[in-house]
Amino acid sequence: MGFWYFLILFVGLFLVVKGLLGNKKFSLVFVGLLFISFSLFMFSPGSAEIISELFNLN
Repeated sequence: MGFWYFLILFVGLFLVVKGLLGNKKFSLVFVGLLFISFSLFMFSPGSAEIISELFNLN
């Protein structure tokens, strides 16, 4: 699972850099920041329990 979180993190970093260096693509920066925040959230302890409660996966 950690591989996918790292992949989301690096895709988010790529989108942020691409958006900042490009023609001021605010949407790329926004989506990149969402990807980065999601991956950092999933790396935090207890995130699996929060997601399972959110989607009623008990």
